Amino acid sequence: MLANARLQTIVWTSDKARAAAFYEGVLGLARLRESHGALVYEVGGGELRVSPVPTTEPSAHTVLGFAVTDIDAVAAALAGKGASVERFPGFAHDPRGVWRAPDGAQVLWLRDPDGNLLSVVQYA
Repeated sequence: MLANARLQTIVWTSDKARAAAFYEGVLGLARLRESHGALVYEVGGGELRVSPVPTTEPSAHTVLGFAVTDIDAVAAALAGKGASVERFPGFAHDPRGVWRAPDGAQVLWLRDPDGNLLSVVQYA
């Protein structure tokens, strides 16, 4: 029934200006529009909606992921924008903060200003 629907991903922000600076300035997303107060970005054919709420709590698990073809370039670009990657106990992160999964996928995590955990992955 929904297999052909266009996917919308929604994350929350308590500070829309700070979120816009991160999603646009750090991640390099182009804002399509605002809709019902949400910042709307097109990402890979789907929509990311960053919706304002009065308060948020940091997520314990990944809420949003980006699949890329060159994690080295992305890691370097993020570092150049001042983004900090998350490092988790028990994961052997390389100096850039990238973890290599047993299947060869490479993953790095970072948080947006509201503490939403985001991932960037290059599949093997």
